[in-house]
Parts: sequence; structure tokens; C-alpha cells
Amino acid sequence: MLQFLLTLIQILGLKGETNKKIIYMEDLEKRKQVYGICGECNEPGTGRKWCQPCNVKRFKDNFKNWTSGNKDIDEFIQQSQIDAVHYKKFLEWIPFENFKDITYITRGGFGKIFSAIWSEGCILSWDIENQKWERGINIKKVVLKSLDNSSCISTEFLNEIKSHLRIYLWNVIQCYGITQDPNSKDYMMVLRYCENGNLRNYYLNNELNCYSKIKNLKDIASGLLNIHNAGKIHKDFHSGNILFTSFPYISDLGMCQPTNNENQLAKKEGIYGVLPYMAPEVLRGYQYTKASDIYSFGIMMNEYLSEEIPYNNISHNHTLAIKICKGLRPNIFKYTPKNKYHSQMDEYDDKIKLNESDKKRSNNIQTHSQAIYTSRLLNFKDLPEPVNSDVLQSTLLSECFDCQLDESDLNEINQD
Repeated sequence: MLQFLLTLIQILGLKGETNKKIIYMEDLEKRKQVYGICGECNEPGTGRKWCQPCNVKRFKDNFKNWTSGNKDIDEFIQQSQIDAVHYKKFLEWIPFENFKDITYITRGGFGKIFSAIWSEGCILSWDIENQKWERGINIKKVVLKSLDNSSCISTEFLNEIKSHLRIYLWNVIQCYGITQDPNSKDYMMVLRYCENGNLRNYYLNNELNCYSKIKNLKDIASGLLNIHNAGKIHKDFHSGNILFTSFPYISDLGMCQPTNNENQLAKKEGIYGVLPYMAPEVLRGYQYTKASDIYSFGIMMNEYLSEEIPYNNISHNHTLAIKICKGLRPNIFKYTPKNKYHSQMDEYDDKIKLNESDKKRSNNIQTHSQAIYTSRLLNFKDLPEPVNSDVLQSTLLSECFDCQLDESDLNEINQD
């Protein structure tokens, strides 16, 4: 299993990768080269078609024209607009009546998900000629995500939105703003809609070759790297939280917290997550680390390449948690390519075609009624110490993600 993960990380080409998208604000010459000169103040831009000083004035002038009805939310949105250096770094207050065709989609681990049409679209830039905001009218369909009992605004609700703003967003789903359901009074995040659903929907409903899968995995890994480079851990990384347009995005940052957060230790009442993707040390109550995110990523990668749902034919209960701690893992896909040479990729695709009948049979396996793939509270007692299996040596992968794990992290993962 370790070699499998190392091979995949090598295929993805992430070792030593740095975030080359960041341009520091003090580098005026670089900003001028990349973003050009603002047509109003003649200073270098701070983002694509974005000038922070000029747009801050516009936002501030408009503060008096809107309110959420909640002082904390108003200040939160206003501060995001003041701090924004490009169009993906701020929020709007969006009145609920601005949405049409609101349709219930599903229930997640912590709230409800709806789709809606937002006809005006999100702000992209300032139109100097016409003196108005240019909006993304081509992206009209959005997701409305509520958190349970958020009518009294919760720390969890605001923390999830903060995570969207603080992490560089090219591989992470964009949050456009906040609204409020006038009936339930619950506050809702307004997020980008991904028409191809989550990763599992995507591979079950599309014929995908090895090249496209490897490209998708690299993009997902890049998003996870952005999260880690921002000093955070996702903590709930599974196939249901990878969403697709023609491009994959990481979603559901509700549990995303700083790596040095003292409150990472599992609460006495249990931990939240999807059991098949959770690292054994986390099940045992040890703190989340970047390595535990990478473990979840490895389970998800194997699922994507094999198109086999992990542990779908058994109950996701205390017995499964014990087996995972004792070393049980999903079967590694036997046709996983060993490197990224085109000949190997072609061979992989040929083998997949020969194996289609096996895949069809596996897809017909009925999912166990107690196989649960949404985040939930898990409260497993008396789990055995994780065995010193090679998959638990996920710290060896850390350098591929620029993880800085110290000796205490190693001890937590390798208790034996």
C-alpha cells in the first residue's frame, strides 16, 4: 500500500512543488507585469482586473445600502471586501429573493444542500467605462448550503467561510457570499454549482481514461497542497467532498482548521468523518495531521482508479473500525500504472477495457444498508492501537506535500 501511494504521488509530480500563483503585494514591478495598471489610480493591480484600493472605496460607499440584519455577519462581509486583493477573496450579502428555482438536492453531514439560479452572478471586476460591477452572468446556477440551527450564527458557520477566503482558491470551491432562508431563518453559504456532482457520481457516469484520471488527481492533490500550505488540515477528505464541473474542486471546509490548533484532539463524544477514509490514528482519538489527510487522499485515489467504492458491502460500524486499526485496507487496484510513460498509460487503458465485465459485476454489488458515506459523529470505544503497517507510514509521503511533521507526529501515527 505504501508503494502504491508513493507511486501515485510520484505520478502526480508533486514532490517539491511550491505555490507559484502567489504574487506578493510589495512586489510592485511583478504586479505591474502580471496584473497591469489600474485605469483609475494608475497603480499596479492587485489581482486579475482588480485594484484593491479603488474597489475598497466602492465597497465602503455601498455599505449603507445593505444589511444582513446581523451585526456580526455585516462586519464579517465588510471586512472581506476591504481585505480582498482579487475577486475570489471577498463575499457579498445576497438577499434570498435574488434566487430563483430553489431545489432541494440532498442532506449533507451537517445541513441541507439546495441548487438555485442567481441571475445577476458574482462580481468579477469593475467596468470603468460603464461605472458598474462586471458580473459573471455565465455562472448563474449556484448551491445554497445551510448548516443546522444556524439562525443564531455559529462559529462553525463563520469558520467554514473563513477557510474558503484564506485558502488560495484555484482548486477549492468558491464561496460567493451569504444569504438567509426567510422561513427557517438559517443562514446559507452561496457556493459554486458543480454540474457533474461529486467524484463518485463523476466516475460512475462518465467513461474516463487513465490520462484524464491522473490529471484530475493532480488537480485534487494541488488543492490539498494549497490547503496545507495555508497552514490548515482538511480533516474530512473523501470522494463526496470532491466536486466536478469539467474540473475537480475540493469542497466542505467546515472542519478545516490550523495545523497547530490545540482543539484538534477528538472530543469526548466522538469525531466526525466518513469511516472508510479516516486514518487509524484519528479513529483512535489522536489529532488530525497533514499525514491523515494524505491517508484519506490515498483511499480516495484508489477508489477513483479502480472505480470500486471502499467497503461498500459491509456495515460501517465498530467492527470495521477495529479491522482498519488492525490493518484492513481496500484492495489495491491491480492495473494501477507504475509510472506516467505513455506506453504504460495505454497498457492501463487496454487492461481496463478487458476488465470491463469485472467492473460491471462489481458495480452491480448492492451497497450494504449500513455503509454510510456522509460525514457523521463516530464514537468508537476501545479500538486497538494501529498496527505498524506500511500504510501508516504516511509520514514518508509528507515531503511530497511539503509537510513539516515533527517527531511527536511520528509517534502519534506509529504507536507501536
